[in-house]
Amino acid sequence: MLDTVIFSIAGQPVLLIDFVSSVLGLICVFLAGRNSKYNFWVGYLYTAALFFLFWSRNLYASLLLQPISLAINMTGHYRWTHPREEEKAADNSLKVSMLTWPQRVLSAVSVLLVAGLWGLILDRLFPADPHPYLDSCVTVLILLAQFLSAQKKWDCWLVWLLVNITQIILHLSVGNVLMSIVCALYLVNGVWSLATWMRLYKREHG
Repeated sequence: MLDTVIFSIAGQPVLLIDFVSSVLGLICVFLAGRNSKYNFWVGYLYTAALFFLFWSRNLYASLLLQPISLAINMTGHYRWTHPREEEKAADNSLKVSMLTWPQRVLSAVSVLLVAGLWGLILDRLFPADPHPYLDSCVTVLILLAQFLSAQKKWDCWLVWLLVNITQIILHLSVGNVLMSIVCALYLVNGVWSLATWMRLYKREHG
């Protein structure tokens, strides 16, 4: 049933699992950008949908990362709803915070090192992958963005913007029209969320 074709875009069939995953992903980031803790509940469904999607496409490298995404989502759910006393906003939720510049530099270096290693592994294990290092870079950036979002760091949206731009280029290069459109919507939400969280940060730390 999940592999049922529901419509086509530019001659490409769109499966039910593709559509469900895209909708859940958009709802999840929209709620996160609006500072809603309910994004995590949608995130659990999104992770499950991605698991089935990658399983059906034999994308085992991406499939193996879903447990990590699930763990980050669970951690974020707890952090947002159980902040330490000094981290509480007026509504008792976790305050928005920012990385320091040393933390940003460390994050960038870590992404390059881990992405390089993961790209090397992908190149050896999955030689059919046309862009192993670009794929690995996007994957590591997504995990970093998820981790920063779980800690309610404003910087997560900067990383998401970089992810979205890279994914649009990647999907267009392989002719994946649907995901290019979805990533463009992610990009718009990311810009909006960047401004929204900045206002929250100024209000909570003002």
